[in-house]
Amino acid sequence: MIKKAVLPAATRHTTTSIHEYNHFDVVDFEGPPATVHINTLFHDSVDRYKAGNRLLTDSSGEPLLLQRCVTRISTDNLRDYAFRVFTHGGIEALEAPGFERRDAPLATIVALDMNQPVVIKHSAYRALTFFVPRCVVEATLPHADSLHGRVFEHACAPSRRLTEQAIAFALSLPEMSRLQAIVAFDISVQMILAAFGKQAMLCGTVRADSRNAMFGKARGFVHSNLHQPWLSPESVVAALKLPRHTLYRLFEHEGGLGCYIRNRRLREAADELVKHPQRQVIEIAYGLGFNSASDFTRAFRRSYGISPQNHRTMALNRLCGRPVVADAVLCPV
Repeated sequence: MIKKAVLPAATRHTTTSIHEYNHFDVVDFEGPPATVHINTLFHDSVDRYKAGNRLLTDSSGEPLLLQRCVTRISTDNLRDYAFRVFTHGGIEALEAPGFERRDAPLATIVALDMNQPVVIKHSAYRALTFFVPRCVVEATLPHADSLHGRVFEHACAPSRRLTEQAIAFALSLPEMSRLQAIVAFDISVQMILAAFGKQAMLCGTVRADSRNAMFGKARGFVHSNLHQPWLSPESVVAALKLPRHTLYRLFEHEGGLGCYIRNRRLREAADELVKHPQRQVIEIAYGLGFNSASDFTRAFRRSYGISPQNHRTMALNRLCGRPVVADAVLCPV
């Protein structure tokens, strides 16, 4: 365990949770407390170490199912990237909008964009999690949000190398000054980013640089035209004059270009439902290219497990400080 002496002039918080059934406060990916409903006991421990805008957590606990839901995202301000390195146990299954549920083999490192929903099932574990400001990550990898949900499996060489680096960093922290700890944190993060960037073919070679440029053009076109009813994979192909199969490969991790467009529209809709509570759901749906309220509701529920209206109600309740059941989920499995 990292000792309290770790970072002079930095803050450390330790939480040990042993709660009875029903409602209790817990940390959602070590973020702000969430009200959660479960049916049995929960045991978890989290140590946090913070220096400036850098945050490392050392956590351990039972097998769990964790969800960072769209309602929480629409109402909190946590927009960092999180890189979770399991030193014991690992991820058994992961699911997020844009790709299907992925089961074993066991993964020991996962990249998470805290601006996107995710559900993770993991075994009994111990993990070091690096929370990195969005601007820092995107200065290195301009399209880093495409890393969301990417993993390194337990047996692969990058996983072993990055895990060894994270453990060495954690063990050395008690002897480091604050400045040394910041430098070591940044080195660990840059190693993680380089590995994921190479896996996603976004950096490391001339070909990757070309791919990154095409990826950026396609994403930029989609983001600029989310509210245009004509936006489709065909319109992107025509505008950028790129082969369709090339664009599909670029967006393969997101389930293809069509899936990426739909999920970007749904994510935008989730925010608009909360930012503009006076607007009708159907108005937001039509404004983002959906043909009917029923099509929009089905797509929203399929991606987020909740109807658009319930999402709005729960989000507004959270913003008003009213209790919200099932706002986030953290359940023993």
